Amino acid sequence: MKSPAQHDEWKKGSAELLILSLLEDQPRHGYDISKLIQIRSGGALRFHVTSLYPLLHRMEKEGWIEGRWVEKAEQRRRRYYKLTAQGRKTLRAQQKSWKDFIAAISRVTGIEHA
Repeated sequence: MKSPAQHDEWKKGSAELLILSLLEDQPRHGYDISKLIQIRSGGALRFHVTSLYPLLHRMEKEGWIEGRWVEKAEQRRRRYYKLTAQGRKTLRAQQKSWKDFIAAISRVTGIEHA
């Protein structure tokens, strides 16, 4: 069984990949990103806004994503993020790196990945 510390380390190493992957198909706001990570991981991964928003801000500074404020009637203002061309390149590189890492772990441990 994984300890909470192990979960935190895995989350740090994969957070950018998860966010970039979710933004690949459409712009999303932070709360949506957070909920999708939780839902798609079956609850195994959770990002609290206190850690998610600084990460989104840093990724925006890197030029990987662009954010814009959107106001809708009867709703509070939300910042929607979308992938940039540089973000798409970064996503491809991180996907390849992750696949290579999983393959190496599989070769060493004999564990097949899904």
